Amino acid sequence: MLRRLGYLLIVLGLLGLSSCQSSPNQGSATPVELSRPEATLTPVPTPTVTPEPLALRVNGVGITLREFNAERQRLRAAAEALGQVLDASTEREKLVNEFVNELLLAQAAYASGYQDDEAVLETKISALKTTLGGEVAWQQWLTAHGYSEVDYRQALARALAAAWQRDQIIEAVPQTTEQVHVRQILTRDQSTAEAYYRQLQAGGDFDTLAFQIDPVTGGDLGWFPRGYMTRPELEAAVFALEPGQFTPVIQTDLGFHILKLIARDPQRPLSVDARRVLQHQALQQWLDERRQTAEIEIWVP
Repeated sequence: MLRRLGYLLIVLGLLGLSSCQSSPNQGSATPVELSRPEATLTPVPTPTVTPEPLALRVNGVGITLREFNAERQRLRAAAEALGQVLDASTEREKLVNEFVNELLLAQAAYASGYQDDEAVLETKISALKTTLGGEVAWQQWLTAHGYSEVDYRQALARALAAAWQRDQIIEAVPQTTEQVHVRQILTRDQSTAEAYYRQLQAGGDFDTLAFQIDPVTGGDLGWFPRGYMTRPELEAAVFALEPGQFTPVIQTDLGFHILKLIARDPQRPLSVDARRVLQHQALQQWLDERRQTAEIEIWVP
């Protein structure tokens, strides 16, 4: 008590001294600068949130290990429903590729001005709730599939952005392009193919020989564009021909081919199947090019 009173008196005395020193009547007085030790304060640590482990990251945007593993469980369940079993390596590669592709597409969409539409998200979520049978069933579905509501909304938004960018790429494939009409002679035996080739060189009729090999279609491959054939060496050879010309014998894993160019059209409408093939190629080429310049980090075991 006495110590506290003494301390208070000292403080009051100091205050009085300070007041006198600042008085106009004490102009000749020399100011005295008082010093006191500064209190030492222990800084209070700021709480930090431990970052959630990531499975992979593309251009700085990550997929959490939790989301990756949840998707892995969904993939396994789907495979088991079909009576399939995926080995761990195939499973990992499939999921990594899907997530990387989705992130690349979504990032390109946002860079092009795409914006999440909350109304669309709500509509799709509401539709799913209705299909499942209500709020309780919706919560059960989320739990069963390893989602929280926030997780699902984020995943859905990312998937919609990726789908938008995918559509931009595939719709850029033209409706018409250069196409060729081709007929072929295909045998499994090299000597037979060479015998047919010698007949053609001697003036034999290609169509007659083709129907001997294939009585149903006569080897007619129809019209197709560049990039449609599954054997690039055949496509390169046939697109180098003029109408009426035929190739020498070409060997592939399918057998021994001789192809004849029946006609060429520089701007022929694509069939539904042919355009779908070209769209798939355009999308894959886009993804391959983006992967070459993207910063892709993968940590998932």
